[in-house]
Amino acid sequence: MSRLARLRAWLKSLAGQVFVLQVIMVLLLIGVAVFETVVQSKRDSTDEARARARSVAETFATATGVVKAMDDPDPSAELQPRAEKARKVARVDFIVVTTPQGVRLTHPRPSLIGKKFIGAIGPAQRGQVVVEILDDKDGRFVQAVAPIRQSNGRVVGLASAGLRIGEVPSVVVRQLPLLVGSGVTALLVGVGGTALVTRRLRRQTRGLDPAELARMYEHHDAVLHAVKEGVLILDGDERLVLANDEARRLLDLPIDAEGRQVRDIGLETRLARLLTSGDLVVDKVLPVGDRLLAVNQRATDQNGGPAGSVATLRDATELRVLGEEAEAARRRLKLLYEAGDQVGRSLDVTQTAQELADFAVARFADFVTIDLASDVLSGGEPTSGSGMYRAAVSGITDDHPLYPLDTRIHYAAATPHSSGFTSGSAVLVPSLNDSAGWRQQNPELTAHVLDYGIHSLITAPLLARGEILGMASYFRAEKPDPFDSDDLALAEELTARAAISLDNARRFTREHTLAVTLQRSLLPHTLPQQNALEVAHRYLPAQADAGGDWFDIIPLPGARVALVVGDVVGHGLQAAATMGRLRTAVHNFSALDLTPDELLTHLDELVTRIEPDSNLEATDDALAGATCLYAIYDPVTRNCSIALAGHPAPFFIRPDRSVESPDLPVGPPLGLGLGGLPFETTEVHVPERSDIVLFTDGLIENRTQGIEKGLAALHHVLTQTHGGPEQICDAILTAVVPENPRDDVALMVARTRALNTQNVAEWELAPDPEAVADLRAATSRKLEEWHLGDETFTTELIISELVTNAIRYSAGTIHVRLIRDITLICEVYDNSSTSPHLRRAATTDEGGRGLYLISQLAEHWGVRYTARGKIIWTEQKLSADTPAVD
Repeated sequence: MSRLARLRAWLKSLAGQVFVLQVIMVLLLIGVAVFETVVQSKRDSTDEARARARSVAETFATATGVVKAMDDPDPSAELQPRAEKARKVARVDFIVVTTPQGVRLTHPRPSLIGKKFIGAIGPAQRGQVVVEILDDKDGRFVQAVAPIRQSNGRVVGLASAGLRIGEVPSVVVRQLPLLVGSGVTALLVGVGGTALVTRRLRRQTRGLDPAELARMYEHHDAVLHAVKEGVLILDGDERLVLANDEARRLLDLPIDAEGRQVRDIGLETRLARLLTSGDLVVDKVLPVGDRLLAVNQRATDQNGGPAGSVATLRDATELRVLGEEAEAARRRLKLLYEAGDQVGRSLDVTQTAQELADFAVARFADFVTIDLASDVLSGGEPTSGSGMYRAAVSGITDDHPLYPLDTRIHYAAATPHSSGFTSGSAVLVPSLNDSAGWRQQNPELTAHVLDYGIHSLITAPLLARGEILGMASYFRAEKPDPFDSDDLALAEELTARAAISLDNARRFTREHTLAVTLQRSLLPHTLPQQNALEVAHRYLPAQADAGGDWFDIIPLPGARVALVVGDVVGHGLQAAATMGRLRTAVHNFSALDLTPDELLTHLDELVTRIEPDSNLEATDDALAGATCLYAIYDPVTRNCSIALAGHPAPFFIRPDRSVESPDLPVGPPLGLGLGGLPFETTEVHVPERSDIVLFTDGLIENRTQGIEKGLAALHHVLTQTHGGPEQICDAILTAVVPENPRDDVALMVARTRALNTQNVAEWELAPDPEAVADLRAATSRKLEEWHLGDETFTTELIISELVTNAIRYSAGTIHVRLIRDITLICEVYDNSSTSPHLRRAATTDEGGRGLYLISQLAEHWGVRYTARGKIIWTEQKLSADTPAVD
C-alpha cells in the first residue's frame, strides 16, 4: 500500500477524523487572536507615536544651550548638528527648530532651512504643546511642536519632532512568537491526544482489520507447530493453555493435556515444579526420560500481559557430545596459544628447540626429542647433505634410553622419521611395539625404549617456508592411551608454529654471524709497530646483533700515536659496513696529520654525506649518526691531545694508581648536520706509565643502569685494578660488562711510554745559510753517538735541503729536531705556512729538485701545520742490526 493510500485510510478512521477536527479548531483560535491583536496594535501604535513625538520635542526645547543658540546671530550653525544628532539618538524622522514665526532653522534636508514650517504652530506660539496627525505622499505621521522659552517665559522659538506611525514597533510583532508558540503547543497537544487514541486502538486491534487478524493467527499457528522447539504456555492458574507438536513429542503429553493442571499431565516432578514456579530460567538442562532437555522460561505479565508463563524446550542430548568436542577443541586452542607465548622467546636456535620440547612434555607428551640439520644449527639453509643432530631432549624423567644431546642421527629408510622427512607430513605410530620400520633404526636401542614403557609416537617435520629444518618426535609412556588422530592434528599445528620460530632464530643466527664476522674483519687484527704506547684491546659483540663499535691505533709522524674509539648508531650489517667506512676515513684523514678537532670536523662532513649517498630507505637500519673519540699521544712531550664527538671521555690512571676523568668539552655526534657547533681539542699532560682507558657506551650503559652508574662502576674497578693493560681489560670485562650485553663493547687500554731525552736532539738556527754547515757537523756527531754512522750522509743531505728551503721561504728562527725511534725522524720547524710541492724539474732548471731527492732518500715525508707555521718531517728506515732504543 502506498503512503498516499495509507494516509487516506487513516483520515477515514476515527483517530484521523478527531485529529482533523482538532487542527481546524486550533487554526480558528489562532486567527481570532491575530485579528484582535492587529486591531489593538493600530491603536497602540498611534498612541505610542504621539507620546514619543511629544517627548522628543519637549526634551529638545528644554535642552541646555538651545535658548542661548536662538539668540546667536546664526542659530542654524549651532542648532543644525545638535538637532541631527538628537534625531538619530531618539530614532525619529525629523527634529525641526523654527523661529516664533515658523521659519525653519534646522531640518534633516538642509535645502528646506529658511522655508516656512508646515503645521499648526499657534498653540506653541502661545506656550502650549501641540500634537497632530498629518498625511503626506509617504503616509501618515505624527508631529509635535513645543515652545522654546527663555527663563522669563517668553517664547523665542519652536521645536518640532515627528515620526511615521508605521515605523513604531507593532504589538503584533512583539506578540507574534507568543501567538505562534501557543498555537503550536495546542497543535502538539492535539497530536499527542490523537497518538494516545491511535495507540489504544492499535493495541486493541493490532492495527489490522479482521481479515488480516485471521490470516496472522493462521501463520502463527503454523509456525508454532512447525518449529523444532517445544513451546508450553501456562495461565495464571497453572493450567496448560497451549503445547505445540514438538512439546507433545518431547514430553509424550496426552491428547487432552491442554486445559488441565500441569501437575496432572504426567510430567517429571522436577520439570513440573519448574514450570509452576514461574521463575526466569535460561538454558537449564533437565533429564526427562532418556533425553536431556534445555529449558527456557519467562513470565508473560512483564509488559502488562496476562498472568502466566511461557516455556521452550530443546533436545540437548546431541549437544552434550558436541560440547565435549568443543571443549577438546578449546583446550587445543589454548595449548597452541600458550605455545606461541612460551616457544620462540629467544632468537637462539638450540634454546628455541629446547623450549618446544619442554612445553610439549608439560602438556602433551611424556618425552620429546628435536633433531635439527647441522646447517640450521649454524644459521644456514638446510641442504640434502647436512646431517641431523639431536638439538633438544625433554621428558618426565632423565634416565630415558633415547639418544642424548649432540648425537648425530641417520634415519633408516623404513622408519617413520624417514617417511615424515621425505613426505613433509606428520606420521602417527599408535603402537611402537607393532612398528617394524621403527625398530629398524636401532634394534638394540628400540628394545630398551619399549622396555622403558614408551609405546606411542608422533613424528612431525619442522617445516618452515618450504624447507624442512628437522624433525620433532613426541613419545608417550606414562599415559596409557596411544596417540590418536586428534593428537596428530595438534602435533602438526604445534610443530608448524615452532618451526616458524626456529626459522626466525636460524635467520637471525645467520645475520648475526655475518654482522659479527664483518665487524671483526674490519677491526684491526694486529697492532702496528710503535714505541709510544703499550696497548691492549677487547671487542665484545652484542648478544642480539652486532653493532658499529670500533677502535684503532694509528702511528703518526714524530713518534706520535693516534688512538681512536667510535660507535655507529644502530646494529646489523649496515652499522658494521658504515663502521668500516668511517675507520677507513679516519686512516685517510690522519695521513693528513690534522689536529683532533680538524679531523672530527672532516669526519662529521663525511658522515653527513654517507646517508643521502647510500640511497637507503627510511628504516631502522639507516645511519642515524656516530660518536668518536680521537686522541694523539706524543711520547716526546708526554702530552695527549683529545677531541670528542658525542663520545664518553676517557679515564686516566696515573702512575700512583689514582683515577681521574678530566672534564673535556664534548662536541655533537657525527652526522647530525650541526655544522655550527665546533669540536674542541684539549691537551692533557700524561706522565710516563700512565694508563689511558678508552671505551664505547656499551660498557657503561644498559637496561639495568644509566650512564652515571656505569661510569661510577668503571671508576671503582679501575681504582681496585693493578697490572698491565691486559689485566686491566680483563678486570673491566669481568666486573662491568653484563653476561649477555645488549650493545657491543669496544675497550682499549694504552699505557704511555716516554722517549728518552738522549734519543732526541734539537737545534735552533738563525735564518743564515752559513748555519747549515754547522748543523751538518752537529748532526754527524749525534748520529755517531747513536751508532748510526751509516745514516750520516743521507741524513745530512736531507737536513741540508729542508733547512735551506726554510731559510729561503721563511723568516725567523728555524728549529730542527732529530728523533731516534724505530725510525730516524728529522723535523724542521719554520714560521711559514707555504706548502712545499713535489715536482719534476726540467733539465734546464737550476732548482726544484730538493723535495724529489728527499722523497727518494727518505722512507716517508710530509708536512704538519702548527699555529705558528709548519713542520716538514722525514722518516728513514733503520737497518735490522741497529741498536734498540732505550
